[in-house]
Amino acid sequence: MRKLFVFALAALLTAPLLAQQHQADHDKKVVGGGTLPSGWKGRLDETEASMSGVKVMLMGTGIHFTTGPAGIYYRPTDRKTGVYEAHATFNQLEPAAHPEAYGLFIGGSDLEAAGQKYTYFLIRQDGKFLVKRRAGAATPNVMDWTGNAAIKKAEAGGKMANTMAIAVGQDKVRFLVNGTEVTSIEPSKVDANGIAGLRVNHSLTLLVEGFAVTAR
Repeated sequence: MRKLFVFALAALLTAPLLAQQHQADHDKKVVGGGTLPSGWKGRLDETEASMSGVKVMLMGTGIHFTTGPAGIYYRPTDRKTGVYEAHATFNQLEPAAHPEAYGLFIGGSDLEAAGQKYTYFLIRQDGKFLVKRRAGAATPNVMDWTGNAAIKKAEAGGKMANTMAIAVGQDKVRFLVNGTEVTSIEPSKVDANGIAGLRVNHSLTLLVEGFAVTAR
């Protein structure tokens, strides 16, 4: 009973701090922020957040992200149905203060409206991955945070690099990290048809290289 009380008290004390941190992320301003590369669109999770808190720019063959608030980034032309694959290499350039995540999404629809839908596949610096859906304001889990040896964890300096892919097939959707399938899910349990893009959470510095959506 005493342990339960301690855990409950810790949760009560931690919750306001996390809320303050996320509010700080929403209000954060990034020098040079507020614009996206030609052809790209973005949508932040919180309506009170501003794109001035995000800097997205082309860098070499990739796209460099400096974020305050969390959101998704996509090109409307990256719309696929049937059998296809979305993939990219994610280079985390600095340590995250919290276990913040990033990765791919597929099946995007109504992305500029209240009824937005998509399925996202994320990793974070502790070597865990997540599969989740967005359905309007709801974000139900498809697979909760799970560790996998295929994910390269952050080095001492906070850097890490992983290639992620979502391969949509007729009988299953495969989620891969560095060429290893970490899980597979029935197509009926995810949003598979629609726009594919990138998701980057709070306060991250990333270089995303080789993002592509191709027929298989």
